[in-house]
Amino acid sequence: MAFGLLKYGLRQNYPSAHHFTPTKPLKPHYDIVIIGAGGHGSGIAYYLAKEHGITNVALIDKGYLGGGNTARNTAVIRSNYLTEAGVKFYRDSVKLYQNLSNEFGYNIMMENRGQLTLAHSDAAIRSFRWRAEVNQHLGVRSELVDRQTIRDLVPNLNLSEDARFPVLAGLWHADGATARHDAVVWGYARGACQRGVELHQLTEAQGIDIEAGRVVGVRTNRGRIRCGAVVQAVAGASSVVGQMAGIKLPIHSFPLQAMVTQPYKPILNPHVSSPHVHVYVHQTSRGEFVIGGGSDPYPLYHTRATLDQKEILSAATLELFPFLAQARILRQWAGTTDMTPDYSPIMGLSPVQNYYLDAGWGTWGFKATPISGKMMAELVATGRVPPLIQPFELERFYRFEQVNEAGATAASH
Repeated sequence: MAFGLLKYGLRQNYPSAHHFTPTKPLKPHYDIVIIGAGGHGSGIAYYLAKEHGITNVALIDKGYLGGGNTARNTAVIRSNYLTEAGVKFYRDSVKLYQNLSNEFGYNIMMENRGQLTLAHSDAAIRSFRWRAEVNQHLGVRSELVDRQTIRDLVPNLNLSEDARFPVLAGLWHADGATARHDAVVWGYARGACQRGVELHQLTEAQGIDIEAGRVVGVRTNRGRIRCGAVVQAVAGASSVVGQMAGIKLPIHSFPLQAMVTQPYKPILNPHVSSPHVHVYVHQTSRGEFVIGGGSDPYPLYHTRATLDQKEILSAATLELFPFLAQARILRQWAGTTDMTPDYSPIMGLSPVQNYYLDAGWGTWGFKATPISGKMMAELVATGRVPPLIQPFELERFYRFEQVNEAGATAASH
């Protein structure tokens, strides 16, 4: 083994196939340019190549592969939303997640652990009963559970009636899961590159060329690219890139912070969230407790972490799990969430011909990665909007047909 590693390290030629496209000059023309090489952008490229045979595609990113919100989320997967359109969409995404490791030949470390959302008021119980009925009607496993069931699921949870906000009931979502966020984007990008898609990192989109209402090219820091279509999948920068194409999106971007503790032995299996106290917690396979909550209260294009948010998350966590009082924080980070007024994404056509939008994901982009990639690829390849994403088109804001998912967030914003 040691001799083999030595031979591997001393070889002049890289002895195995590249996972991703080696650095190369941009071609003057591509059929499609995808701006944003995160989970969504890489997923779109993958399904364009795999299911539609479209490989003359440039996947560009101003940073590195998956270095934006894909690398800065808390890796939660769920489908227990409130509206019929939302439940159907995320339900199909969870189904795709189940087979991704086999499809990629690459372990995304998915764990089916379930999600428990806590109710601290009668109003929350009524809302959870509503969500459970909608979920069950559409084939998603959700049910309203009592305090004894909660105690069985999470023995370490503070269920004291003397708590500031006593737990009254919960919404148990058996389909809840987590996965390794980096592995998801690596798997999609590797599969796309193996099929001929070109990945260009450190390639920033600086302008969109439009002629007669139709997109014809993208200007980058490495030169101009002519193209037949553009897909925008840039998360927190959605409104900025949209403006390059002359599109004003109903999006405001907010920092969203999270942190992890030192590792402990396994004592918490489900993902536990409380919209009332603005926190969610789960334990990773490495033993760390992942802690997140609501986004910062002011719009900002930034990914810095703050002391006040650390204090807020810590206080909320101790309401639920007092035994973590002595836990040390190992890391704290932030992403930039692109929030829409109705807490649902914007997917589909734009006012510019052949310019497609995959934006407005807020805090729920990671869980939608597979189905978003699949549906957006179908739209770009066929020119027809798949029925599953029709409710999320930009035009809904002009028709006053919002898809209101504000009540289904894991932690209120």
